[in-house]
Amino acid sequence: MTEKADILVIEDDPALLRGLMDVLVFNGYGVRGAADGRDGLQAALERPTDLVLLDLMLPGLDGLAVCRALRARRPHQPVIMITARGSEDDIVAGFKAGADDYIPKPFSLRELMVRVEAVLRRAGKNPAEGSVQLGGVRFDAQQLTAEAGGRTVEITRREMDLVAYFHRHAGRIVTRGELLTEVWHYADAAIETRTVDIHMLKLRRKIAELTGEERLIVTVRGEGYRLDVTA
Repeated sequence: MTEKADILVIEDDPALLRGLMDVLVFNGYGVRGAADGRDGLQAALERPTDLVLLDLMLPGLDGLAVCRALRARRPHQPVIMITARGSEDDIVAGFKAGADDYIPKPFSLRELMVRVEAVLRRAGKNPAEGSVQLGGVRFDAQQLTAEAGGRTVEITRREMDLVAYFHRHAGRIVTRGELLTEVWHYADAAIETRTVDIHMLKLRRKIAELTGEERLIVTVRGEGYRLDVTA
């Protein structure tokens, strides 16, 4: 099995930090986080990491200072700088500080993952495999397939998002409103929609096609859904 690359995210916005860590975990990476420049630099120095995702505007120590200090101690440390300041001068300053790549906000998650994989590849690191095992079913996030017992079915990106979310929150009830907020990113989780139910029905039918039953994700009447296996 390919060893997971380890990524350190240094970002002071709590929602963005959590979102970046979630998407990296979803794609199979080992992830740590820090919300302060000084804490982030310490975390990067105390334990080797394959890649640092570094915000420019940070409390304690800004991203340029963190990058320079990190480069002084670890000259070959891969760093991607992320910032809302996307002028030419800001980009040049980031590269001069030692960044391997520079992503202006806002950016798409697809763009982020492409750049992460490119920097890791240039550094000689293998990108993470990005698979999730639920019971006897293996879900592949890159190929968008589910496989069990020698049989394979195609899944959608949204179905893979659902699988990854249930995997991260195994053992507890996940509400429809939570899924609308965390997976669909709806601003109003109280909106009337059957989107969740329809996607869950299709996903469980595919699981049943592979396993002969639909018990991996069960409905908790009046509350939501729960992963019913030890992943």
